[in-house]
Amino acid sequence: MKRILNQFLRPFEEFFKSQVSGGLVLLGVTALALLLANSPWSDLYFRFWQLKLTIGIPPVALSKPLHYWINDGLMAVFFFVVGLEIKREFLGGELAGARKAALPIAAALGGMLVPALLFMLVGPQGLQARGWAIPMATDIAFALGVIALLGDRIPRSLAIFLTALAIVDDLGAVLVIALFYTGDLNLSALAFATIFLIILAIGNLMGLKSPNFYTLVGLLLWIALLKSGIHATVAGVLIGMTIPVRPRHSHDHFLAEAETLIADYRSHGTIPGPFLHEEKLGTLLALEHACHDAMSPLQRMEHEMHHWVVFGVMPVFALANAGIALNLSELTTAVSHPVTLGIAAGLLLGKPLGITLFAWIAVRLGLAELPAGTRWAQIFGLGLLGGIGFTMSLFITNLAYEDVPELIAAAKVGIFAASLLAGILGYLLLRRLGRASR
Repeated sequence: MKRILNQFLRPFEEFFKSQVSGGLVLLGVTALALLLANSPWSDLYFRFWQLKLTIGIPPVALSKPLHYWINDGLMAVFFFVVGLEIKREFLGGELAGARKAALPIAAALGGMLVPALLFMLVGPQGLQARGWAIPMATDIAFALGVIALLGDRIPRSLAIFLTALAIVDDLGAVLVIALFYTGDLNLSALAFATIFLIILAIGNLMGLKSPNFYTLVGLLLWIALLKSGIHATVAGVLIGMTIPVRPRHSHDHFLAEAETLIADYRSHGTIPGPFLHEEKLGTLLALEHACHDAMSPLQRMEHEMHHWVVFGVMPVFALANAGIALNLSELTTAVSHPVTLGIAAGLLLGKPLGITLFAWIAVRLGLAELPAGTRWAQIFGLGLLGGIGFTMSLFITNLAYEDVPELIAAAKVGIFAASLLAGILGYLLLRRLGRASR
């Protein structure tokens, strides 16, 4: 029975370990949101996200719609993991060192500036122009999902380059949100946010490793930023940046402690049944703590939270934000709307052109070199995958066109259409190039 159960569960375990799975879940939830928004339950779907949820006890309680808690609260967790990834990459990953980081930074910069420029060239007027940052973002879950589908048809270095590029892209998006999509500033709340950030930084410098410390002070920082006028999700990135890198115990200390504990474990006798002696159980728990203390707090948190974000936070965000109710006439109007055309042009044309052009300039100037085993045509194909905006593009849409349903609908049509086409074209081009190189 146990073997049958394991055989039944194995495909699900392998699915959740696969890079493709995150993109597939996100795609399925998006389709569900669109289906619900255009079904007989449409009113129920939209009213559900406006339900008020109160956290805390009056007079210090926050009462906001469910949609608000998802976009400003739950997405702070997503940005926290983004902050961890950015810090890891700059300290010991593909962005560590000037020459190593030059190519993804240059490519990401082009992938942000050119789409924004194309959006503005399409000619949106007035409030419509606030959406210039929507086509700047790359959805790393979808993009890496397509890369995983290609398998060994592309060099591993290309997938690493895309990951580094997307992380710089995320950093750029966070800076854009903080600088250009901030409301009227509350200086008192901003001062408190600064104090909490300094406390987190001091905790890092003092070597504090307790997750409870960073959770409590981080929550206070999130509330302060929420009140300050700066978008609260920026708190997620700032908290991620303060998480310690060095483990509590060194490599040699861990080996010595682990060898001692394993020797103690062997020295204890056994008893019949599934349970252990108290001494043996205590030794195993001590070994568990030793393993915990030998890991970098930053790397451990990133690893533990990755699946929660990919299979929890992002699908919930997509379910709450991807729904768009359109009849045929509204869809026809949206397709020709300046916002739709600007976003489509930015994602579908601006992303590959900007990424390829700026990467080429960096290489020609001698600042960087192409990843091993790659060609310029593959960089262009990778740029097409960078045009899969989705999650971050939807997020910026809500900030740019808050309470303007017509513009939000037009933006979503542009995001969906361009992201789908960019993903398909990028996959086909990279697949063809991979087959040709073989």
